Amino acid sequence: QTCVSTMVKAFKERHDYVVSALNDIDGVECIKSDGTFYSFPNMQQAINKIDSVQDDVGLAEYLLNEVGVALVPGSAFGAPGYMRLSFATGLDTLTEAIARIKKALSGS
Repeated sequence: QTCVSTMVKAFKERHDYVVSALNDIDGVECIKSDGTFYSFPNMQQAINKIDSVQDDVGLAEYLLNEVGVALVPGSAFGAPGYMRLSFATGLDTLTEAIARIKKALSGS
């Protein structure tokens, strides 16, 4: 059971980092998750700022093409304007991915 407590701690650290880092990006609002390994930020304001992007599907394509980060559009879950971001990966990978997202959204 030791591995369970270790993983719980790691996922909490990742979760807290992701929520905080996403909230530091202009146009992104993210509330804390409860019992998942996904964050589900509202990115509608960011979408509205990018002329070439019309919706969350367009934003997913934009982020993939511009900075090589894959997020799942919220409209796939009935929540247009939101994006799903998994934090079931290492903190180094998450740090790099969110830095890329921030770069893409601040350069718009």
